[in-house]
Amino acid sequence: MATEHDEQAIQDLCLRLGQRVRRKRAARAMTMKQLAQESDISLPYLSRVEKGDGNVSISVLQRLARALNVSMDSLLSDQDEYGVDYALIVELLKRQSPACLREIRSHLVESLGHGKANCAGVPSRIALVGLRGAGKSSAGPLLARALGMPFVELNTLVAERAGMALSEVFSIYGQAGFRRLERDCLEQVIAHYPQVIIATGGGIVAEPATYELLLHSFLVCWLHATPEVHFQRVMKQHDARIATPALRDEAMANILASFEARCKLYALAHVQVDTTRITVEQAVQQMLTQLQHIQ
Repeated sequence: MATEHDEQAIQDLCLRLGQRVRRKRAARAMTMKQLAQESDISLPYLSRVEKGDGNVSISVLQRLARALNVSMDSLLSDQDEYGVDYALIVELLKRQSPACLREIRSHLVESLGHGKANCAGVPSRIALVGLRGAGKSSAGPLLARALGMPFVELNTLVAERAGMALSEVFSIYGQAGFRRLERDCLEQVIAHYPQVIIATGGGIVAEPATYELLLHSFLVCWLHATPEVHFQRVMKQHDARIATPALRDEAMANILASFEARCKLYALAHVQVDTTRITVEQAVQQMLTQLQHIQ
C-alpha cells in the first residue's frame, strides 16, 4: 500500500518530469501544439504532463523523448541540474568504447585522488568490498591492527543508525531505505575518520553514486573467492536463512547470480586479492604488499 510519503515522491517526480519536458521543448523552439502533434499526444494531456499533473506511462514517455530527440532517461534524470557541461560530457562518453571508458575513469580517479596517503605511504582510508564469505570481517581487523587504524563495519553502523537489526531494516524500509542509510553512514565515516579500514556490504557496488563515493574517498580492495568457497564459508556461519536444503540451494543460486552481476563492478577496485586457497593472515599480507606498491 502506498504511503503518504510515496505519493508525495511520485508527485514530485511528475512535477520534475513536466519541468524537463517544458525546458527541452522551449530549447527546441517548439510550441506545445507542435510537440503534441509530433508525439501523437493530445494537447490537453501534454499540458497536464508539463504541469506535473498525473502519472505518465512508458509509452507516452517514449513518444515525448522521440519527438524531442532525447533519451528517455534524460527526461527522468536530474542531469539538467548539473549544467550544460555535464550533458555534453555524458554525450561524449556515450560514444566511447568500454576500454576507453575504463581508461577515462582511471585517469579521473587518479587525478581526483582516493584516500590520501599517510606519512608511511599507505592510503589513510581503505575499504574492503566483496560478496559475503569473502573474508572482509575477518581480514579487516587484522589489516587495521597491522596499519594502526580503526576498523569499522558499515553494516553495523547502519544497524546502529536505524536502531534495529539489518533484517528489520530491510523488512521495514526495503532495499531503497537500506541503501539510503548505507550512503548516510558512509558519508559519516568519511567525515569522522581521517584514517580507517572499513568493511562494506556486498551490494554496495550496485549503487552507482555510493560506489563512486567509495572509489573516490577510499582505496578499495576486492576480496574474492570462487562461488563454491563463498558458499562454504557462509555455511560455516550457521545462518538460519540457509538452515534447510531448499534454502541452501537458493543461497547458492543467489551467490552465483550476485557474483556474475557484480563481478565487473568489483573489478573496478584498486586492489584485488583472491582468498580462495589462502588463510586470512596470508590475504592480509597480500593486501599490505599491494598497498605499498600502489603508491
